[in-house]
Amino acid sequence: MQRFLISETAKHVGQKVKVAGWVNVRRAHGKILFIDLRDRSGILQCVFVPTNKDAYDKAQDIRTEWVVELAGQIVSRPEKMVNANIETGKVELSVEEVNVLAKAETLPFDVTTDGMEINEEIRMKYRYLDLRRPRLQQNLIMRHKTVKFVRDFLSAEGFIEIETPMLTKSTPEGSRDFVVPSRLQPGKFYALPQSPQQYKQLFMVAGMERYFQIARAMRDEDVRGDRQFEHTQIDMELSFVEREDVIELNERMIITIIKTLFPEKVIQEIPFPRLTYKEAMETYKSDKPDMRKDKNDPNLLAFCWVIDFPFFEKDDPASAQGSGEAKEGGWTFTHNPFSAPKPEHMQNLLDKKNIGEILTTQYDVALNGVEIGGGSIRNHTAEALQKVFEIMGYESKEIHEKFGHMLDAFSFGAPPHGGIAYGLDRFLATLLNEQSIREAIAFPKTGDGRDLMMQAPSEIYPKQLKELHINVNQKSSHQAKTEQKMKRRNIGARRNQKLKIKKRS
Repeated sequence: MQRFLISETAKHVGQKVKVAGWVNVRRAHGKILFIDLRDRSGILQCVFVPTNKDAYDKAQDIRTEWVVELAGQIVSRPEKMVNANIETGKVELSVEEVNVLAKAETLPFDVTTDGMEINEEIRMKYRYLDLRRPRLQQNLIMRHKTVKFVRDFLSAEGFIEIETPMLTKSTPEGSRDFVVPSRLQPGKFYALPQSPQQYKQLFMVAGMERYFQIARAMRDEDVRGDRQFEHTQIDMELSFVEREDVIELNERMIITIIKTLFPEKVIQEIPFPRLTYKEAMETYKSDKPDMRKDKNDPNLLAFCWVIDFPFFEKDDPASAQGSGEAKEGGWTFTHNPFSAPKPEHMQNLLDKKNIGEILTTQYDVALNGVEIGGGSIRNHTAEALQKVFEIMGYESKEIHEKFGHMLDAFSFGAPPHGGIAYGLDRFLATLLNEQSIREAIAFPKTGDGRDLMMQAPSEIYPKQLKELHINVNQKSSHQAKTEQKMKRRNIGARRNQKLKIKKRS
């Protein structure tokens, strides 16, 4: 007999069907037993009566979260027993056959709540159980629908999806790289991509003209509620465009996503308002302003574009994240070294004059005080790109070592081009009214970057280290572990202090 999804059962009143899933609730009313069975599509009430002795006897042992297969007839519920809160509330399964597929130990926490009352480390350790809760399953479903919508939308606009490598070269792009040692090239390392930035620009040189990718990006940054070591980007690049072309396309895409997938949401203003960086900082003290007129309305979406950013700023060594920092005390880029200046500022870039006054073509899109995406029109000549790195204090030899491939590519004729990348996790967390992007990611890391479920990061075997030509400084390793423990204690202490303050208030 074919298995039916629970959501389909209401269409088969009077018919015998087979369903399978997890026992959500088990309860008894007199001699009659009830099981609410849960699968990915919904919940179905299943009834066991003594006259169906074999099924009734087996049901005596069934407990919450067991995986079972049930067969029987779909019947209409008595009018007084209709449950209007669920899709199958007008029907129930009169069970005739029971097959226990898997038993379950007592779960470490309740999966029928929203989970917010549970310690995060416990949730992360048993994330596969945490994902059983309806809130997180719905979040992942909406993530899937959003990604599919983007793929369909951009494909209809003439884009093609192209994958880029996960093993690449370490270059200064703004954050620390995660590095991967090469077994076949001793002493050399790959880097995991911070973004597909360089590859997507090389697609433009190759003549692809319209590229997109649902891309994975890895950055060795301090983890926060809106930041993870690895995140997902909606990434795109277009040739022969100006800023207005990119903004128009993306604003139209965002509006269509909201109207199609999140119809309960209200966009405060269309077209999205635009602010210069200077206006945003002077008015809102933020370059990702929260422009909602009613911050108590969870369904109100206030988008805005922020433009006319400074291209360069003075380097702050104390806040540097790693390989992307400029020479100490010099200039560094505010967003992206591959951005082009605004046309009227190009000569200053080429002459390396009035550096602090150069404005970039960067455009960021913010939603309710969260930066969800950013991009720019790019430098597409080798001369302009080289000047950016010279301003940052890099010598010619170092520029060619790090970015010679880009300079060479631009020397063979590159079209004007620009693009944008969205943080999919941030975008969805905001739309889903979640406080952390971890609630919109299937298997996130904890606040201090650990995967408690897989016990990562972890030590590797001496044989692996030998094959990779790596020696580990045991003293440094022990010291690092101690520092991590202290950091976790401090995070826990700050969290407890916040809870105390909330309780007192």
